[in-house]
This record gives sequence, structure tokens and C-alpha cells, in this order.
Amino acid sequence: MKRTLWITAALILPLILLGTIVEAGYDTEAPISASPGGETTQPTRGKNSFSLPAANINRDQLRVFFFGNKLFNTNWVIAPASVKTLDGLGPTFNRVSCSGSHLRDGRGQPPTEKGGEFLSMLVRLSIPETDEHGGPNPHPAYGDQLNDRAIPSIPAEGKVTIETTEVPGQFADGAPYSLLRPDYHFTDLAFGPLGPEVMYSPRVAPAVIGLGLLEAISEKDLEALADPDDANDDGISGRLNHVWDQGDKSMRIGRFGWKSNAASLRHQNAGAAVGDIGLTSNLFPEQNCPEGQDACRNAPLGNTPELNDEFLDKMTLYTQTLAVPIRRHVNDPDVVAGETLFRDIGCAACHIPTFVTSTHPELPILSNQTIHPFTDLLLHDMGEELADGRPDFGATGKEWRTAPLWGIGLVEAVNKHTRFLHDGRARSIEEAILWHGGEAEKAKEAYRNLDAPERTQLLAFLNSL
Repeated sequence: MKRTLWITAALILPLILLGTIVEAGYDTEAPISASPGGETTQPTRGKNSFSLPAANINRDQLRVFFFGNKLFNTNWVIAPASVKTLDGLGPTFNRVSCSGSHLRDGRGQPPTEKGGEFLSMLVRLSIPETDEHGGPNPHPAYGDQLNDRAIPSIPAEGKVTIETTEVPGQFADGAPYSLLRPDYHFTDLAFGPLGPEVMYSPRVAPAVIGLGLLEAISEKDLEALADPDDANDDGISGRLNHVWDQGDKSMRIGRFGWKSNAASLRHQNAGAAVGDIGLTSNLFPEQNCPEGQDACRNAPLGNTPELNDEFLDKMTLYTQTLAVPIRRHVNDPDVVAGETLFRDIGCAACHIPTFVTSTHPELPILSNQTIHPFTDLLLHDMGEELADGRPDFGATGKEWRTAPLWGIGLVEAVNKHTRFLHDGRARSIEEAILWHGGEAEKAKEAYRNLDAPERTQLLAFLNSL
């Protein structure tokens, strides 16, 4: 199917029925809207640009938003504590709060020094075969992610260190570049070796802006974009991931996580709470203490569950209504030219610029919004260099969800770094492009063959998002 898009001048009016993708070509003369989140879009606020509520949020929702913000930034404590509703940390964990990974609601990064701690990054673990729902099968001794921290008297599971190798390259015009290939090493493993069958996937925390808008994209639109057999012979075969949703107790289309392995934000948030912080919920009532971790299993518990439904609901509304910031410099000639190049070299085939959201069942403020997330939420083979070798429901070890690009130009202002891709190996947007392979190989090579001024223009466009 054809994936190019018409974008009208100024107001970007929907070209076809509400709730479907604007799909009829592309206008190189006019920029994409300066409001990527539609009516939810907020102005930029420096380092707080990812932390604002949707601009059209109502007063009642705003109260819930601020409570959810408090929960997102709360440092959970060891049970038993004087405040029963905020205890239950661990026994093993990665961070003590959600914001510990998603600082100012933004992106994580790898350690800045060799041997440094994983502050906003973790490692998923599994072994071959699948669980009862077709998802990853947790490691029998360490579970589905390595917890590198623990409460007193409980052993942490282990540590991960990164070594990097320089990978030199050259643009077609002769300009050199260098990439960093990471290599991961596990140390201080408390419950024996991981074993030769282990499959692992390092992942940095993504930014959490605009997630409710992505949740409001209709499944019909995602199904229409999917082309698993490359029927149009364009070399791109985006696929849906069908995943188990713990809330609905059913298989649904995945759209969140690096491999689209969560269908809803409620599931995503509850899964992160138990995996990253050690907080049980009604969705995930079991402590993250695999067989053989006896001290973990005998540790004091918080409330049952430790993250109650009221708190989970408020935290979910918070992540649903974090606003996407407005674009900058949209009329700059380099930005306008870069937008044309973005389409011409094939980036827009997967990073779909425009959707119109359908009816959000809980939050009308997210419904019927013309948005510019620059993703199709589908799985794509990104080549051997980016492969983690770890399947996740229908996603193979080489497939990743197309990452949304909105807000990408503000990561440095918010998080004081420019590390990109699922494991943060790319030190810049340009390096992220140059790591693309598989279905994106052709677009990557087209970028590599641009001259220096054109590369500057394309990067100017991306930094305007």
C-alpha cells in the first residue's frame, strides 16, 4: 500500500473520514503543523518541556494529573513504613521511582562512564520457548529483567557493564563518521550463571509524552498500515504485534514498548511498577522473586496490592495526558527543505507523520485530534546490527517498533544528553540514522549519500520536532 501523506497548508485539514490516516500523497510546499499533539500541544518550557499536562485538559482531570505526577515522582520505601500506601519497594528492583528512569518524563541513557551504574536503563531476560500466552519465557533464576538493586539483607541479582567498540564509516562525499557498538557483560550474579540459552535485551527508558494520543489511534488504522508480506513490493513489511493484555485478559494489538509488547498504558504502567520498582498490583499480584531467591520470597511485604487500583488509575491518566511540545523554527528554510528530504529518502514510509485519533473511551480530550507522532507503531526488521536476538510475542529478535519522533529535538534540553535507539548506543540523531538496517537500509543509504548541506537540512527538520 502507498504510505505517503498529503499535509495541507497551515491548518492541516483531514482529507478523509475522521479516525483514518491522512493518506493521499504529500505537499512539499507547506510544513507539517506546528502542533504535533493537536489541541493537546503545549509550548516548550526548557527542561520541563515534557512535563506539562495536555493543553485542553479540564479542571477535574488536572487534579488527577497532578496526583499522578506526585506518584510518578514518589520514592517508594521499604515495607513496613508509616505511610502504608507508599511502601513496598523491592525486594529487588532497578529504581525507587518512575521518574528515576524517566527523568523529567524524558529519555534514559547508558552509563556515561565505563563500568557506570544503569540509572535509566535495564536489561530484559528470557530463555527459549514462550510462556502460556506466547510471550517471552522468564529466566528461571532471574525473571524477566535483571534487578541490580535490593533492599537491605536481600541480594541484588547482579550487574551489567558495557564496553564499546568504534565502528568507522564514511559518507558518500568522503566525510568520516564513527559509531559505537556496545558489548554487554554480566557480573556479580547472585544466583548462578545466566547460562548459554539466555536471551537478553538492553533498553533505555523512552520519553513518556503523547502516549494517550498513541493509545487513541484506532486499531483499524494500524491494521491498514500493516503490510507483513510486503504486498506492494517496497521493501518495507511492517507487522502488528499481538500481545497479552493483563487488564483485559485477552490478546490485543501491541503499541507501547520498544517492541510494541504492551497494548494499553494501564498494563504498561503496572508491568513497569512490578518489574522496575517491585510494586505489586491487581494486574501483577506476585512479587518479582523467582524460584530459588528465598530471601526475596521471605521479605516483608507492603499493602496487598502495593500499588492500589486508585493509584494505578491516576498514574495512568498522568501518562495518558502528558503533552507533546510545540515544534520550533517551522518556517526556517532548512527545516522546510529537510521535511522534503525526510519524505524523499523514505523515512516517512515507517515514521508516518500524521494520524487522526479515534474516540478515546476514557478521555474525550484525546479524541479526534490531528497528530504528528512520526510512527506507524508497527514492527520492522532493523537488521543484524540492531538485533537483540530476543523474541517478544510476535516480534522477532531483529524487529523493533518504529519509535515516535515527536519531541526528539528537545531531548538535550530536557535530559542533557543526545543518546538514541533502544539501547542508547547512538550519540546523536545522525548516528541513530546510520545504525538503521534491514528494512531501513535503503533510507539509511540515501541519507549517507546526501551532501553535507542536505544532511544539515534533514537534521534541522528532525530537531524541529
